[in-house]
Amino acid sequence: MEKLIAISLTLPVFAMAQEAPAQQPSMLGSFMPILLMFVVMYIFFILPKQKEGKKTEQMRSSLKKGDKVLTAAGIVGVIAHVDERFVSIRTGDTKIDFEKTAIVKLLEPDSEKKHETDSK
Repeated sequence: MEKLIAISLTLPVFAMAQEAPAQQPSMLGSFMPILLMFVVMYIFFILPKQKEGKKTEQMRSSLKKGDKVLTAAGIVGVIAHVDERFVSIRTGDTKIDFEKTAIVKLLEPDSEKKHETDSK
């Protein structure tokens, strides 16, 4: 009886010893979460910023005389002169020169809106 109990207690030990050793994860499998995190960050953070930057650059390149704009300093004015790099903005009786990169937003796309509202 004691031999039977001793054999039954040692059987699970032998069975565990005969199992295949645990495999370590591959290099690709261990770097997959990090790669996935970078892909998600690129999709949600970098791509939208690039699209916004292209849209802003297109707006700045299409500026023309008579457009109402907002500068980074918070000044609202009408474009009096457009150069390759600089823009002259008229605010009241004052004319101020800015770099094109200081233009943040186009408030009225062109002076044609004024003419449409004046004619109505």
